[in-house]
Amino acid sequence: MEERGNISIHTENIFPIIKKFLYSDHEIFLRELVSNAVDATQKMKRLSSIGEYKGDLGELKVTVKVDKDAKTITISDNGIGMTAEEIKKYINQIAFSGATEFVERYKDASADKDQIIGQFGLGFYSAFMVAERVEIVTKSYQEGAAPARWECDGSTEFTITTAERAERGTDVILHIAQDSEEFLEVARIRTILDKYCKFLPVPVEFEGDTINNPNPIWTKQPSELTDEDYKNFYKELYPFSEAPLFWIHLNVDYPFNLTGILYFPKLKNDFEIQRNKIQLYSRQVFITDEVKDVVPEFLMLLHGVIDSPDIPLNVSRSFLQADSNVKKINTYITKKVADKLNDIFKKDRPTFETNWEDINVFIKYGMLSDDKFYEKAKDFVLVQNTEGKYYTLEEYKEFTQANQTDKNGQLVMLYTTDADKQHAFVEAAQNRSYDVLKLDSIIDSHFIGMLEQKLEKTSLKRVDSETIGKLIEKDEAKDSVLNDTEKEDLKKIYEAAINNQNMQVEVAPMAPDDAPVIITLPEFMRRMKDMSKTGGGGMMFMGNMPDTYNVTINANHSINQRILKAKDDNKERIARQAFDLALLSQNMLSGSALTAFVKRSVDLIGKE
Repeated sequence: MEERGNISIHTENIFPIIKKFLYSDHEIFLRELVSNAVDATQKMKRLSSIGEYKGDLGELKVTVKVDKDAKTITISDNGIGMTAEEIKKYINQIAFSGATEFVERYKDASADKDQIIGQFGLGFYSAFMVAERVEIVTKSYQEGAAPARWECDGSTEFTITTAERAERGTDVILHIAQDSEEFLEVARIRTILDKYCKFLPVPVEFEGDTINNPNPIWTKQPSELTDEDYKNFYKELYPFSEAPLFWIHLNVDYPFNLTGILYFPKLKNDFEIQRNKIQLYSRQVFITDEVKDVVPEFLMLLHGVIDSPDIPLNVSRSFLQADSNVKKINTYITKKVADKLNDIFKKDRPTFETNWEDINVFIKYGMLSDDKFYEKAKDFVLVQNTEGKYYTLEEYKEFTQANQTDKNGQLVMLYTTDADKQHAFVEAAQNRSYDVLKLDSIIDSHFIGMLEQKLEKTSLKRVDSETIGKLIEKDEAKDSVLNDTEKEDLKKIYEAAINNQNMQVEVAPMAPDDAPVIITLPEFMRRMKDMSKTGGGGMMFMGNMPDTYNVTINANHSINQRILKAKDDNKERIARQAFDLALLSQNMLSGSALTAFVKRSVDLIGKE
C-alpha cells in the first residue's frame, strides 16, 4: 500500500526558506534530530513507569551512523515510534500551523535571522538544510501497529508506504546533498555531537562509543555530591583549566525552573577575561555559550552550566532581553552568587582571604556594575594594607578613624598602586603612623572612585599625590626654620635649577627627616591617568609628562639650608642634584638628564 499527499503548510516555499535563513546554523540539524530521538526515548520510559507500556524496554539509547559510501546519516532510537497516522499528524502538518507563521515571517529577506527553527516545531525539517532526501522508518510501541516508511525529496510532496522493522522505534535517514558532504566526515559529526549532545539524558552512541554523560551532576541533589564530584565535573567541562576555587549549585523550581553549577575560576590580576565559559542548556541539550542576556555581565567571569526549560531559547535576542523569566533568572543568579560569597566569608574567613587575590577583581567588577550586588558585597569586600592585613570596609574605617581624620572630620584613606615604586612615600606615611592600602589591580582606579561616592565623609588619596602633611591636613602646622625671605630665595634657586614650567615649586615646612625635595602629581590628575591607563610605559622626565607636577621643597631639611649658604655658582647645582634625586626615586629620570646627574654626582663627591 502506498499513500501520496502534500505537506499541509499552505506554501511551496518552506524548504528554500529553511535553507536560506538557517544556513549559518546548519549544523544544528543533528542537535534537532538527536533531541527528537531522545524525546521519543524519554516518552517510552515514561509510559513504562506509569504502567501504560508493560513490555520489555530493552536498552534505551540513540545511535548515529555515517555511511560515506551511501552518503547517508542515520539517527536511530528505540523510543515510542509512530504509526502512519501519527506521521501524517506530526510530520506532514509540521506542528500544525507553525510552518505558516514561519513562512510569513521569513519570506521577506529583511526578517530577523536570529530565530531558531524550534520555535515553530520545525526541528525535524532542519534535516533538509543538509539532505536532498529524507526517509523515516518507524514502528509504534502500540500493539499490532504496522511499521511505516515516510519519504520526502525536499518538495512539498511525500509518500507513506509500509515498511519492515521488527522492533519499536524510529530511523531517520538523511541522504546528504552534494553541497553538505562535509557532514559525511566522521570527525565533523563527532565534533557536533560533542558540542550539542554531551549531556543528553539518554545514551548516544557513535562509532561504537557512548559520546555523552547522561547524568551530569547538575541533575543531582547537592547532598548526593562530594567536592571531588564537583572538581571532576569541572575537568570534564574544561580539561585544561586550573582547579576552581569554589562553586555554587543552582536548583530552583519556582517561579521558574533552573538548575546548574557555577564555578569561580582563578582570575589573574591582569583581568584576562575569558568570556563564553558558561554553557546554556535546555533539558540537557546544549543551546549556546553566549549567555550575556541570561547572566549579568560581571558574572560572565564565572564558568559552568545553566540548564532551564523556561528560557525562550528559540526567539530573537531582543525578545530574550525583554522576557520576564530571563530577568528573574538574572536576578536570582546574582543573589545566589552574593549569598555564596557571604557564606564563605562568614564561615571560613581565612580561606576567603587566601582566595582574595583571585576573586577580588570579580567582586569589585560586580560592585561597580550592579547596585544590588554592591549592597550585599559591601559587607564582605576586603581591602589589604601594605602590611598584608585584610579588613572589611567597616573594619578599616574603624581602624583608621582616630589617626587619619582631617581637620574637617573627613576620613582620608591613603593607598598605593605600586608599593615598590612608591616606597618612599609609603614609608613617610608609616613614619607618621598612617596606614596605607594596596589598590594595585587594573580595576582599582574605578573601584576607588566608587568608594568615594558610596562611603560618607571619606576620601581616598594616593600616597604620592601630595606631601604627607597635605595628604591628611590637620590643624597643627610645622614651624619652618627659614624665614619668609629665605623661603622665597630658596624657591627662586630651585625654579632656576629646574627650568621647567611643568614643575610648580613651593617651599613648605616638613619634618627634617623627610626628603629634601618631593615631586607629586595632584590627586585629580593622578586619578585621571590611572583611569585612562592603557598599559603603556611609566612616565619619564622630559618624556610624556602630564601638564603640571608639584615640587615641594622641604624648608627644614639640612640640604636646603646648605643651598642657601653655598656659593652662588653652587646653589643651583646642588638644587638640581636634590631635584634629580627626587626624579630618580620615582623612576622619572632618563636619557641625557640621567647622564648629567651621574656626572654631577661624581663631580660633587670628588670635591668633598
